[in-house]
Amino acid sequence: MSVPPLRPRPGNLREVAEKIESATGLRVQIVGGSLVMSPTPRGKHAGVVRRLRLQIDAAVPESLGAYEVSSISMPGDPDDYVTPDLVVLPSDWDDDDDWLADPQDVALAVEVISKSEKARDISQKNDWYAVAGVKVLLVIDPRHGTWALHTQPRSGSYQDTQRGKYGEEIPVPDPLTLRLATDRLPVYGDAGRPD
Repeated sequence: MSVPPLRPRPGNLREVAEKIESATGLRVQIVGGSLVMSPTPRGKHAGVVRRLRLQIDAAVPESLGAYEVSSISMPGDPDDYVTPDLVVLPSDWDDDDDWLADPQDVALAVEVISKSEKARDISQKNDWYAVAGVKVLLVIDPRHGTWALHTQPRSGSYQDTQRGKYGEEIPVPDPLTLRLATDRLPVYGDAGRPD
């Protein structure tokens, strides 16, 4: 696989990200002005997303829908966006020609931590969501069988974080007001399920 010579700079980051995705198949996001590349998710990663989506689809009102491969923009910066593993948006997203959702429309963004993801990258991405104003961010960590629900973004950080482990329900607040079961979510490797 070869990537053509690229010169990323402010103003062309989206173009560079699209070329990298096209040439390599990697998922590329622009977080805080930096290109962030992720490999295609492993089966267990995809399994977490699928199991959460099934629960969300069964519980959300018709006015909302759970979407994969939908990106969220950073207000005021056309070169800054993320693509969460799962995002709940108004169902009229089905008919939208744009590829970037407004963060104010996001009822829930879900990030599933990759097996090789670093703590600094996770923290930077969580901060991105708070700066953008995404109201509710759910981070699932199949490395350790844990989750964190971040709410109340203000001044570039989330003011409230609830943490739990697999087996404990996740209490997702308005406008979804649902409880997500975690007891059947996969754990990476041979770590087994936490007690």
